[in-house]
Amino acid sequence: MKQALLFLTIGVIAFGTMVLAQAPTAPKAAPTTTPKAAPTTATKTPAKAAAKGPNLLDPSTMKASAPAVYVVRLDTTKGAIEIRVTKAWAPLGADRFYNLVRAGFFTDAAFFRTMKGFMAQFGIPARPEVNKVWENQNLKDEPALQSNKRGFVTFAQADQPNTRSTQIFIGMRDNSYLDADHFAPFGEVIVGMDVVDMLYSGYGSVDSMHPGIETQGKAYLDKNFPRLDRILKASIVPPAAPAAK
Repeated sequence: MKQALLFLTIGVIAFGTMVLAQAPTAPKAAPTTTPKAAPTTATKTPAKAAAKGPNLLDPSTMKASAPAVYVVRLDTTKGAIEIRVTKAWAPLGADRFYNLVRAGFFTDAAFFRTMKGFMAQFGIPARPEVNKVWENQNLKDEPALQSNKRGFVTFAQADQPNTRSTQIFIGMRDNSYLDADHFAPFGEVIVGMDVVDMLYSGYGSVDSMHPGIETQGKAYLDKNFPRLDRILKASIVPPAAPAAK
């Protein structure tokens, strides 16, 4: 994406100045007839138009309201990660994540920026035509009602207001210094932080990869950054059935 996302980390000694892009936009640092009937004199009722389902190429179809609490499972190349989302923490972010997951936005999306001991970022779609549609579908900022602690999940943003779109990061450490800049966590990893810690981080923060991901998608990463881990599938975990009395 065409905005540079800056992520200024307080841990200057450990990380120096780092750039977290949301393609490129990221946190300040350290991605869808019937047989002919007999004639009738009854008045015909017009057929209702089929309801639109979520379509990645039409954001207007992705406005469903998320449940108050829901769990998303990310099946990745390293194992499963489960994220519990609490809508009250950041309602706009929770609704956006819910709709993206339901529509299959994260299928084959890479963890394109993983910085060991800091964060793992994903959310650039594998399909460039989807990226083109969503790159400017920004959300308004929300206050950080929860702190950016280890395991908390937050949308990346640019160094300008209201620039959250589709890119998300999972904190690998306490990043509470981000709270004052409206990095609003909307969920928390409840299963699989060991998987997050194992995501490939050998490429570090490579900003030069962003134009290639945006215009060529997965094919570009497979050719140039083949060791990146990715999300094979993201899905909403069905609520557990109530226990029988």
